Amino acid sequence: VQLVESGGGLVQAGGSLRLSCAASGRPFSRYAMGWFRQAPGKEREFVAAISWSGGTTYYADSVKGRFTISRDNAKNTVYLEMNSLKPEDTAVYYCAADWGRAGSLLGEYDYWGQGTQVTVSS
Repeated sequence: VQLVESGGGLVQAGGSLRLSCAASGRPFSRYAMGWFRQAPGKEREFVAAISWSGGTTYYADSVKGRFTISRDNAKNTVYLEMNSLKPEDTAVYYCAADWGRAGSLLGEYDYWGQGTQVTVSS
């Protein structure tokens, strides 16, 4: 599976961004998908995940209520809608595919995109 993220950019605190991750190469609908992020000097951390059907979603406590993960299997795309952005949300955001359940651990994911930068100014 090849994953390509897009939609990152510079936004003021309180603003919104929508990230997209386009998948190709294997049946997208069979993979659970996740979003992770990595800030400078910090480890990559879990943000959100969605099951292959889209029926189950999980969020990190730090983004719960502000971010929404969704997917369109017909378009082979997973999205991350980010609202009420904070400076601490600044990071490179990565999408990942997991042949299995949607989890929060990096090691569960089999394929990764190259990342897209999100910068939130105060």
